Amino acid sequence: MIALSVLLFVNAAFNLFAWPAFLRRVVRDPRARDTQGRVTRFLTVHIVLVTFALVLAVVSALAGVAALVGAL
Repeated sequence: MIALSVLLFVNAAFNLFAWPAFLRRVVRDPRARDTQGRVTRFLTVHIVLVTFALVLAVVSALAGVAALVGAL
């Protein structure tokens, strides 16, 4: 169970560090806004993707804690 906890914590940490940096690059991408400055589908899809990844990070961290507590 400890190996499972470590794997879940590593997954959560990766998601928490990698995805926000990715989103910052996407927001600066010229495809993120149209000529009038409105948000495009490109940005919307990526925001949904990053949000989902961050929710999975939280779930992974909670599952890691649960697995660790169960191992004790």
